[in-house]
Amino acid sequence: MIALKALVLGIVEGITEFLPISSTGHLIVASYIIDYPEASRETFEIFIQLGAILAVVWHYWKPLLSLVERAPAEEESRNLIGKVLLAFMPAAIIGFLLHRLIEEYLFSPTVVATTLIVGGVIIIFVERRSLHFEVRDIGNTRWRQALWVGLAQVLSMIPGVSRAGATIISGMLVGLDRPTSTQFSFYLSIPTMFAASLYSLFKARHLLTIHDAVPLGIGFVAAFVSGLIVVRAFIHFVQRHKFTGFGYYRILAGLAVLLLLG
Repeated sequence: MIALKALVLGIVEGITEFLPISSTGHLIVASYIIDYPEASRETFEIFIQLGAILAVVWHYWKPLLSLVERAPAEEESRNLIGKVLLAFMPAAIIGFLLHRLIEEYLFSPTVVATTLIVGGVIIIFVERRSLHFEVRDIGNTRWRQALWVGLAQVLSMIPGVSRAGATIISGMLVGLDRPTSTQFSFYLSIPTMFAASLYSLFKARHLLTIHDAVPLGIGFVAAFVSGLIVVRAFIHFVQRHKFTGFGYYRILAGLAVLLLLG
């Protein structure tokens, strides 16, 4: 049963991590429903998050490698790397300082339900506005825009907000078109999620045992495969579609969680 639960949670992580619907929120609710062992939950969630972020690296490895290779001689490449790192810093600092308090007081199904609903309303409101997009290529992202996206990412530390949702929607609000904002969000996810996962793994290293190897491996692979499928499908989706449907999904999901809790 533990292997099956690991498979389910790995798929949940891979599907939800890069969509604007909150992977953390879905994992909290899914773990609550299937009763994944609480003693192993922290380290397990770290491993499946690493599997999901590996999917982004796998998909973008050619442009990322090219970006790194061009950086020593090309200012535009250095600037893009700098903008991603700038956007990474606010969440890194706040997360380091307040990570324990956030986990202690905000990691609950009630908070998830509330933020799912509020986030859904915000997405619908933003998509109904007439937005002006001045940036249609990630290389043209401005420093100010990168900083705003980074500040919005801080909100995603609240379960149910969604890192992808906060960064993509904020990018659109400051002038990045939908595909560019999505790509910047994916690039930003790499240092953000690697740093968060490795830091959490270091803190929880004493909890790792040989008995966890099988479920960890299953969850990691499930998150990687499902994450890769979703990343590629989502990139095609944002070329032609708005996020309004995700907004309605979030509202319905939040209401469902409240009914489940009641």
